Amino acid sequence: MSRLLRLFPFLRWPRPDAALLRGEALAGLTVGLMVIPQGVAYAALAGMPLVTGIYASLLPALIAVLFSASPRLSVGPTALTCLLVFASLSGLAEPGSAQWVALAVWLALLTGLLQIALGFARFGWLLNLVNSPVLMAFTQAAAVLIIASQLPALLGFTEWETLFTQPAFHLPSLAFGVVGLAVLVLARRWRPGFPTVLAVMAVSGAISYFTGFEAKGGAVVGTLPQGLPALVWPTWPGWSILGQLVVPTLVITLVSFLETASSAKVDNGQRGQRWDQDQDLIGQGLAKLAAAFSGAFPTSSSFSRSALNLYAGAKSGWATLFMVVVVLAALLVFLPLLHHVPMAVLAAIVLVAVIGLIKPRAFVQLWQLSRVEAVIAGITFAVTLLAAPRLYWGVLAGVLMALSHFLYLRLHPRIIEVGLHPDGSLRDRHLWQLPPLSPGLVALRMDAALDFATANGFERAIAEHIGANPATRHVMWIAHPINWIDATGAEAFGRLRAQLDEQQIDLHLVGIKLPVENVLRRAGHLNESPRLHLYRTEADGLRAASELIPEDPSI
Repeated sequence: MSRLLRLFPFLRWPRPDAALLRGEALAGLTVGLMVIPQGVAYAALAGMPLVTGIYASLLPALIAVLFSASPRLSVGPTALTCLLVFASLSGLAEPGSAQWVALAVWLALLTGLLQIALGFARFGWLLNLVNSPVLMAFTQAAAVLIIASQLPALLGFTEWETLFTQPAFHLPSLAFGVVGLAVLVLARRWRPGFPTVLAVMAVSGAISYFTGFEAKGGAVVGTLPQGLPALVWPTWPGWSILGQLVVPTLVITLVSFLETASSAKVDNGQRGQRWDQDQDLIGQGLAKLAAAFSGAFPTSSSFSRSALNLYAGAKSGWATLFMVVVVLAALLVFLPLLHHVPMAVLAAIVLVAVIGLIKPRAFVQLWQLSRVEAVIAGITFAVTLLAAPRLYWGVLAGVLMALSHFLYLRLHPRIIEVGLHPDGSLRDRHLWQLPPLSPGLVALRMDAALDFATANGFERAIAEHIGANPATRHVMWIAHPINWIDATGAEAFGRLRAQLDEQQIDLHLVGIKLPVENVLRRAGHLNESPRLHLYRTEADGLRAASELIPEDPSI
C-alpha cells in the first residue's frame, strides 16, 4: 500500500465533503483568476504565443497536483522559467515563430524527462549543488533583466535602442502601463487576497475597447484561439540544435525545481510533514511533459500563486482541481474578453510579480555573514547580466565558484592546537593564549572527516607542530569531531603511527567514534602498543595528560 501511495500521491487526499469542497472551490477560484492573466503575460515574456500561457496552466497543473507530494503548490508559468526559455532560444529562432514554439516544446520535454529520471533514481539531493547565495544573486539579476525587457511595453516605446536616438512614446500605452502598475502595487499591499490582476485586465480591456485603443496604434493581446490545446508531437530538431539545448535543459531543470523547493518547504512545514523532494521531481517532470504535449513551454511552481492558494485556505489538491476548471472555462468561453487588453497592462503584471525579487539588502547581509560567499554572489549577479541573453551562464559560474570554495575548504581542514580553557572546555590554545595541557605534549583537533581530501592536511599539521616543538614526546589527537574515514585516511593514520614510533613519540587518541575505530582496526592501525593510548572521553584524556611526566627534567 505504501508503494501505491508513493506512486499515486493523490490517494492521500482527504475524502471530500460539502464543507471541504466549499473552501477548496474558493481557493481554486482565487488562484484561477490570477493564473489566467499571469499565464498570458508570462507567455509573452517567453516569446511564445499568448494562449500557450493558458495551456501551460491547464493540463500541467492537473498532472502536477495528482503526482506531486506537495498538492497545494500552484504549477504553471513562472516569470523566471519563462525568462530562461527566452534566453535559451534567443538566436536559435524568431520569437513566436513555429520553430521557436517547437524548440520550447523540446525544452519542456527534455527538462521533464530529466526531472522524472532524477526523481525515480532518488537523486533529488543533486539540487543542493546550488547554494542560497548563488540562487539569490541569479534571481535578482534575472529580475533586473525581466524588468528591463518589460519597460518598453509598459512605457509605450518600441525598443531600448530607439529610446535615446528617436524617443517616441505612445502616450495611451504609457497611461495604461503606469496606472495599471500603480493599482497592482497598491492592491498587493492592501488587498492581497482580492483578484486585482483580473480586475485590472477587465477594466483596462473595457476602456481599451470603448476608446478605440487598438485602432489608434495601441498594442493589445489580440485574438486568442478558443478551445482545448491540440496534442503536439515534437518534430526532430536535429542533433546540432539538440546539443545547444543541453545546457539550458540542465539550468531550467535546476532553477525551476529550486523554485518548487521554496514553496514546497513552506507547504510541508505547515502540514508537519517531511518534504519528499524525489516525488515532487517526478510530479514536476510529468507536468513539464504535459506542457510539451500541449504545445507550451516548461512550467514550474509559482511561489506567489502557491502562497495565495494557502492564504485562500486550500487544504488539499482539490483546490487545484477547481482552479483547472476555472482555466478550462476561460479557454472554452472567456478568451474573447482578453482581445482588447493592452500589452502595457501585461507588462505591469509581470513587473509586479518580479519587482519584489530585487533585494539589495540581501547582498549587504551576506557580506556581513561571509565575504567569500558575498563575492561569489556578486560575480554571479554580474555574469548573469553581462551574459544576457545567455543568462544561464550566471548560474553555471555561480555553481562552479561555490563548488570550488567548498572543495578548497575540504582540502584545507581546520586543525587547531587546543588547551584547557578556565570554563573546562578545550579551545584554540593560541587564540585564547592558553598553556599546553602538559609539558612535552601537543594536543590537536581537526574539525573534519579524515578522508582523501583532508589526509594530507592531517599529516602536515602534525609534522609542522612536532617540527616547531622538538621536545614533543606526546601527541594527543582529539578525534571526536571525525565522523568518517576512508581508505586514504586510514593509510595516512597508519603512516602517522609509523613516523611517531620511529621518533619515540606516544600517540593519545581521545573520543574516537566507533565507525572510525572499526575501520582503523580492520586496517591493523590500532594494534596494541605501549605508544598508543585510547581514551573514550575528553575527561579521561585530560586526566592522563595531567599525569604525564616529562622525560627531560629541564622541560
